[in-house]
Amino acid sequence: MIRVVIADDQTLMRDGLQTIIDLQADMEVVGAAEDGEQACELAHALRPDLVLMDIRMPRLDGIESTRRIKRELPGTAVLILTTFDEDEYIVDGLASGACGYLLKDLPARKIVESIRDAVRGQLMLPATVAAKLASRLAFLSGAPADVLDPSRLRSEGIRFTEREKKVILLMLEGRTNREIAGILFMSEGTVKNYVSVIYQKIGTNDRAKALLVLQGLLREEGASSPSGQ
Repeated sequence: MIRVVIADDQTLMRDGLQTIIDLQADMEVVGAAEDGEQACELAHALRPDLVLMDIRMPRLDGIESTRRIKRELPGTAVLILTTFDEDEYIVDGLASGACGYLLKDLPARKIVESIRDAVRGQLMLPATVAAKLASRLAFLSGAPADVLDPSRLRSEGIRFTEREKKVILLMLEGRTNREIAGILFMSEGTVKNYVSVIYQKIGTNDRAKALLVLQGLLREEGASSPSGQ
């Protein structure tokens, strides 16, 4: 059972999320907070698997709340739920230990799927957020602002083979090259070659930047998981 704490200063949003989550057989809401201080208190007292964290809240904002929770409870995932996809929030949230972002206008099905994925350790970034972050990282690294923009890469016709998609999806799960080789019955050298080709296609050899861009690209394309192929 996935135990969730919801932190949002809007009663309607808290109640709506609780209804959605409590309808799932494998989830339950164990607490709801209306500000950041209360979110930290509930997380400490209840030890949930995941906190759904709004960014703009009274007393303590979601970024600082995330930082405190991850410092005290590193095993608790924090998924930031927001209408604000500005790059400064994205960078600050991830730097504070959040496992990803969800925009509040997502369908209920996507929200619960994202909670499950976040608890399993996947980085959760909607394509629009991934594009923002990729642009921000490119700026910080001195690259042109649009170099790592997934939307630009897609418009230029960047495509991946089915084998490359399998490698990418395992990379997004945090697998090492050696683990990918074992899962796909390849040599580690072959996996490294695939990874090099993937990096070349998107224009970066930094794994962290590449994963953010790849997630945005594959979400737009609707790629399926390796287990389903």
